[in-house]
Amino acid sequence: MDRLDSALQAWRQLLGPARVLSAPGELAPYTASTSANPVLPLAVLRPRSHDEVVAVVQRAGEFDMPLYPLSTGHNWGYGDACPSSDGQVIVDLGGMNRILEVNPGLAYAVIEPGVTQAQLAGHLAEHRLPLWMDCTGAGPDTSLVGNILERGFGHTPYGNRVLHVAGLRIVLADGDTLETGFGHFARASAAHLYPYGVGPWLDGLFTQSNFGIVTSLGFWLMPQTEVVNHLVASVATFDGIAAVVDALRPLRMDGTLRSVVHIGNDLRVLSGGMAFPAELAPHGPPLPASLRSALCAKAGIGAWTVSAALYGRAAQVADARSAIRAAIGGLAKLRFIDDRALAVGGAAARLLGRGKLGARLAAQVELGRSLLNMNRGIPDGRFLAGAYWRRRGGLPDGFPLGANPARDGCGMMWLAPVLPLRGADFLRVHALVEPIFARHGFDLFETFSMINERTLGGVLTICFDRDDGVETARAQACYHTAFKQLMEAGYIPYRVGPQSVAALDNGRDTYWRTVARIKAALDPQQLIAPGRYQPR
Repeated sequence: MDRLDSALQAWRQLLGPARVLSAPGELAPYTASTSANPVLPLAVLRPRSHDEVVAVVQRAGEFDMPLYPLSTGHNWGYGDACPSSDGQVIVDLGGMNRILEVNPGLAYAVIEPGVTQAQLAGHLAEHRLPLWMDCTGAGPDTSLVGNILERGFGHTPYGNRVLHVAGLRIVLADGDTLETGFGHFARASAAHLYPYGVGPWLDGLFTQSNFGIVTSLGFWLMPQTEVVNHLVASVATFDGIAAVVDALRPLRMDGTLRSVVHIGNDLRVLSGGMAFPAELAPHGPPLPASLRSALCAKAGIGAWTVSAALYGRAAQVADARSAIRAAIGGLAKLRFIDDRALAVGGAAARLLGRGKLGARLAAQVELGRSLLNMNRGIPDGRFLAGAYWRRRGGLPDGFPLGANPARDGCGMMWLAPVLPLRGADFLRVHALVEPIFARHGFDLFETFSMINERTLGGVLTICFDRDDGVETARAQACYHTAFKQLMEAGYIPYRVGPQSVAALDNGRDTYWRTVARIKAALDPQQLIAPGRYQPR
């Protein structure tokens, strides 16, 4: 009996046969990948508790079997649910979906990796707690913990999510349990309130790393505010966005704009409401310039759309609106959306009926409601629509319910450069990647988000037909060319998929040598996700 068979037998004794998957049909869902580079796991384990994870890891050490942990496996565009390399056993933590604690007075929750955005939002609503969570546009079924550990970002003032985490519980490669911050002290009163504890601050070591398996964490929640407005600003020309970025930076720095501010190009906005119009462009992407202009005119959108939320008391929000008008009112067309405006718009749409004008107004009202819901921590799968741009057949029936771009056959890869919050850098990144996308024959979807007061996080999307081998090869070539150009220009990604990890290290980097030394100390057998954020 080989090592894998012996390990599977031990894991079945531990978890039961139903939670140890090894048949080809059982493994197939875990090979679905938006990047068209599926990696087959050796098996899948489904623990349901911290203690079971400890035992799973201990058995892995006994049989020298590498493990690849995932939360819900919805890391679309950055690896999906696939292991980082061949020869690994997936540890699917999706069944660990308990909300362990919600503290209304101190506004935090303690959650396991399988807790989804919809689950926590529903819990807060069901118990009528005056709290909102930060959520992303990745949909209701995605894991909060998984996104946080990837250092993802959302929409609210708590959108830089990793900065609003306190107290991780981790299983190390030898089976030991590590509690970070004050969590390792008995009866610690601030375990989920003060992240740093006393002594070295270890939390960051377990984000974007393969040093351990996080089984729970404390996640800060946002007190509900009296008023929420959503800003939508349309910028007519591509070059015009630079002045808008520079004008908004002081408002982001002084706290007038507290939320994450998102800036999307026209294609990013168009893709939220339609798939690639193959009947109008039978030769495939990119969209012909004349068609692109016509679609933008029909949708009433400019070259760029700025999206942000305003929170606070009525006077605070009114003051923020005035400051924004003064800063960019002459540079962009502004709209402020609130519940009252949506109610009026909805009534007008009903009066107009099913004609073109009524339908367009009804669609705008629906989008506005989704945006306001996101600002209140209510996830909405409609923002996944862009992933389906090149999918044959477009959006699946029932979308967005249960949307899963990897399972649904979407082709999508994301480039995620970080750049200074300056208009000149914004235009420079655009100028670097636009000709690369055009040369490889792809529409360039761009979103830039003011993650904090000083940086923009880019998400540049390559959407491709995964069923077309030639187009898939072009997409991969486009990705690697653009990745290399951005790195050489100093715009380093904040997040990568397995295909880019090796490119992060030039072989002379003390940082990655230090990472390797930490890995060797904590996991000398290379049991946990070998190759994940590990260039060598």
